[in-house]
Formats: sequence, C-alpha cells, structure tokens
Amino acid sequence: MDWPTTFLAAYAGLSLLYWLRTAYAIVRLRRGVPLLAALDLAPPVRAGASAGRPARWPRLSVVVPACNEAADLEAAARTLLAQDYPDLELIFVDDRSTDATGAIIDRLAASDPRAKAIHIRELPAGWLGKVHALGRGLRESAGEFVLFTDADVHFAPGALSRAVAYAEQHRLGHLAGLPELRPGTFVTDAMISVFLRQFLTVTRAWAVRDPRSRAFIGIGAFNMVRRAAIEATPGLEWLRLEQGDDVGLGLMMKRSGARCDVVNARGLVALHWYRTVRDAAVGSEKGWATGLRFSLLRALVAAALLPALELSPILTLLPLAFEPVRPAGYAGLAVLAACAATIGLMTRWGRTVSLARGLAGPLTAPLLAALTIRTAILGWRRGGIMWRGTLYPTEMLRGGMRVRFP
Repeated sequence: MDWPTTFLAAYAGLSLLYWLRTAYAIVRLRRGVPLLAALDLAPPVRAGASAGRPARWPRLSVVVPACNEAADLEAAARTLLAQDYPDLELIFVDDRSTDATGAIIDRLAASDPRAKAIHIRELPAGWLGKVHALGRGLRESAGEFVLFTDADVHFAPGALSRAVAYAEQHRLGHLAGLPELRPGTFVTDAMISVFLRQFLTVTRAWAVRDPRSRAFIGIGAFNMVRRAAIEATPGLEWLRLEQGDDVGLGLMMKRSGARCDVVNARGLVALHWYRTVRDAAVGSEKGWATGLRFSLLRALVAAALLPALELSPILTLLPLAFEPVRPAGYAGLAVLAACAATIGLMTRWGRTVSLARGLAGPLTAPLLAALTIRTAILGWRRGGIMWRGTLYPTEMLRGGMRVRFP
C-alpha cells in the first residue's frame, strides 16, 4: 500500500473512532440521563407524616442574577411567578445593571410577596460579577433547596415541583437540568449542536450520578442544590474567579461528596441560548479561560483538530473520486454512517435542534475554529476576559481557575 493510501486510511480510521466514541456517549446519555417530564414522581414524604396528611414540600429559593437583562428578564421571570410550588421564594439580584433591569426586578418584587429584589452597586475585588451575585442571593435566601438559574430561562408549569420531587426521591445534594434550547438562526443552531455533543461527551453526564465516578456537570439554566449540601462545601467563594461558574458548582458539589445527578429538562425548562452567530462569538470569549486555559497554542490545536474531525464524514469520502486511493475512500462510508447515526440519536434525545440543523453541524466546524482563534487573540490582546462590563486579567483568573476539561 502506497503512503497516500496509508495516510488516508489512517485518517479514516481515526475519524471512525471519533464518531463511534461520540455515538457511545449519546447512547449512554439516552440510558443514563432521564427525561424529567416523563418520570412518575410522588410528592415528598417527610418524617412524621401520617396517612391522609399532605406531604410537606421543602421551601425552595430561586436565585436569579441579572446584569443588563432588561430585554429578556420580565418575560422569563413571569414564568417563575406563575409556578404553583407550595413554598417558594424568588430572589432577583440586579448585578450593577445600567439598563432597566433594576426597575424591572423592583416591579416584580412589588407584584408578588414571594419575590425579593437585591441591588448590587459595586463589585468587590477578587470576584467575578455573576458568582458574587449568586453568593449574595444565596446568603439572602431561606430555602432548604436553592435553585440558581439565569435571567432568560423560562419554566413550564410544574417544573419546580417535579425537580424538587426528583431531588427528594433520590436524596440529592445537587441536580443539574439540561434545558430545551429554543431555535435561533440555522447556522447558530448547527454550531450549538456541535458544542453540545462535545460538552456532553467530555463531561460524561451519564456518569455524574455514580458516586465512584469523578464526572461532574453544572448548567447555568438549572443548578439546584440542597442547602445542607452546599454548606458542607467551601462555598461560592471557592468559585469567585471561575469563569465556568455553573460547571464549577457541579465540580464543587461532587468533590464535597454530595449526591449529584443530571436530568433532561426538555419540556420544562427552556431558553434562547445564542440567537445569532454574533451572540455566539461574544459568548465564546469566556473560553479563553476554561476551554483554552489562556493558551494560544491550545487554541491553534483545537482550531485544527475540530474541522478535521467534524468534516471527516465528507473528507474521508473524497478518495472515492480518485482511482489510486479509492480503497481508502470505502472506509469513509463507515465514517459517514457513524456520523449520521450519532447526530440522529442526539437530536432525537435532546430535541435541542432539528435533525436538519444537527446534520449541518459538522459543516460549521471551520466557523467554530475561527471563533476559537478569535477568542484566543482577544484574550491575549486584552490580557484577560471582558465580561459583564468588567475586564478580568488573565493572571487573576488563572489563580482562581477550578474547572479543567481536556
């Protein structure tokens, strides 16, 4: 076998392993991460409850940090106010907003006795704004359970009751919920489908519930903790400079020995993540920390590998058009089949994007690579990350980094 054929066959083999590994991860997700809306859940039963006596629902506090979220906050908050959870506290934290966010949360608090407004005027040194806001909300809360969520997240009726019932049934200290993503542009959703496959594979979400596993996960849209469990951790101060604060919370809870789990919250929790490519580009700037670990070299390697692997279902078929290397192209058929099966399984389970957008995902790999390079260049030139109107220097973030993904 000549060297071009050998090289192309090796590339096809590595690509097949990549897609088979991803397919394995999706199969494990389907089996190991339940759909919360489909579960048969009973109300919590507390010690001392007698026959015919209603079960007591634990008090639940929902902490919603918001920084310049006037466009999305009120509509999302109304879905929380509409919840019928028996003992609910809602805490809206205005984190130094310069738009109408502060006025909106004051109006929300005035409209419902369950709601409370907190205003943060200054950011203490050595803290990220969102983590500080979460900590402030936690200190002001009184619930036995505390749900951290974002200001643009919508909750279906009964979502909170189902989540607490599940946590009580399994005696959880931390529950993360994978939300339903509402559609944006075709290209943006295709890009998101690639990121989700990568994220769920790397985090091994299906293994989070296994106390022997080191797998952990956290989701900004839905991170619920039991107060007793989070009080047994170093606290949010441990995460004060962690850009991936949501995943960091999952790491902290798992390290503390708390029972952790993750559910598919499709149909119960939903949001628009990134509506446009521009939104995704801005959002990806945080990747200079957790994803790239402040390394231009890591960015270059990632930008080269991602298109090579994601576009492999097409690239490995190209040898079929050339007689001398045609045998290597036959392996590309297996790569294509593995890719199609993987994406089909993912879209059917997650329902985050349509099948058409999922299948188009690999085609966006060059764009994702370009955004990776952009993130690295901006992080290097700025000397840090600009987030929520504040520049956080690289050296400061490096010292507080907790989450390290491969």
